Amino acid sequence: EVQRLNQQLEEKNGEIQQMINQPPYEKEREILRLQKSLAEREKAQATSDVLCRSLTDETHQLQRKLASTAEMCQHLAKCLEEKQRKEKGNSDDQIPTEIPNQVFLLLLYNETSLQALICNLQDENRMLKQKVAHV
Repeated sequence: EVQRLNQQLEEKNGEIQQMINQPPYEKEREILRLQKSLAEREKAQATSDVLCRSLTDETHQLQRKLASTAEMCQHLAKCLEEKQRKEKGNSDDQIPTEIPNQVFLLLLYNETSLQALICNLQDENRMLKQKVAHV
């Protein structure tokens, strides 16, 4: 292990000596290349940060919509239960409950699709964070 580290140290020292012995224009060219590379990485990082923030905001917005949809579904379910209880007491005036059930199923479907969308956004957010960490 020590020999391997010593060899790596010698290689790095050789690279340093090679850089020192380069003509000034070569050094400047290397510095400019490194600065350009750094600027590109900073730009990519800034872009990733903006995308992550945007996805986070969109995720929060979708979670709020999902919560309000779930609340609406609960409210509709309670109203339906009350209506069915009243109809049982008044069997002569019974109204079919297919339409409210369809509304409930539609809202449930929307909630499920919102959950799937949130999962997709969270996965994409996680992947972008991994890319940012990699960069």
